[in-house]
Amino acid sequence: MLFTAMSDGRFDIGGRETRCALGKGGVIAAADKREGDGCSPLGVWPIRRVLYRPDKMPPPATALPIQALTPTDGWCDAPGDPNYNRPVTLPYPASAEALWRDDKVYDFILVLAHNDDPVIPLMGSAIFLHVARPNWEPTEGCVALQAWDVLELIVKAGPGSAVSIVDVNPHPYLDAMEHMDEVRRGRPPRPTLNVLPPRAK
Repeated sequence: MLFTAMSDGRFDIGGRETRCALGKGGVIAAADKREGDGCSPLGVWPIRRVLYRPDKMPPPATALPIQALTPTDGWCDAPGDPNYNRPVTLPYPASAEALWRDDKVYDFILVLAHNDDPVIPLMGSAIFLHVARPNWEPTEGCVALQAWDVLELIVKAGPGSAVSIVDVNPHPYLDAMEHMDEVRRGRPPRPTLNVLPPRAK
C-alpha cells in the first residue's frame, strides 16, 4: 500500500485524508537533499520497520517488522562516520540522535528507506514517519502525523508498503502561463520589486 504526504500538509492514509507536518525547509528533490537542511525528500520511500516505546504501550498490531526501543537506541547523523544514517548504541563517539525521548514524538517511528541502500555521506539521515508535535511544528525533514493516524497507518501497512512525498505546489512553468494569461486579458502584470542599495550617509 502507498501512503502519500503532500507538500501542502495533507496526507492520504489508504483513501482517508488527514493532516501532516513536513520539513521546516519544505520539500526537495532527493538528489538535492543534504544533511541538516530541514527538507523532506521527494520520492517513494519503502517502510523498513516500526519502532515503538514498550514502556508506554504494547506492540501495535502490524504486518511490518517491529522492534521495541531501548533507552540506549540512537541514530547516527555524522556524515563522516562509518555508521552514518544507521542505528547505533548510545553513548556513541560521533554525533547521533537519541530515539528514546522525553516527549511523544518518537513513541512510534516508521523507518523510511531514504539514503540507506547505499548510504551516501551528506545526503540526509533519520528520515522517519513519526508523531507530530501538538502545535504541528515542522520537522527536521521527517513526515509527522497525529498519534492515532500513525497507528492507523501501522495497522494498514504491510510488506512492500511505502510513503510517497510529493510536491503539489504550483510549478514555475504554470506560474509563467498564468502571467501570460494576465497580459493577454489586459490585466496589469504582477509588479517587479527592485531592491535599492542603502543611501550613503
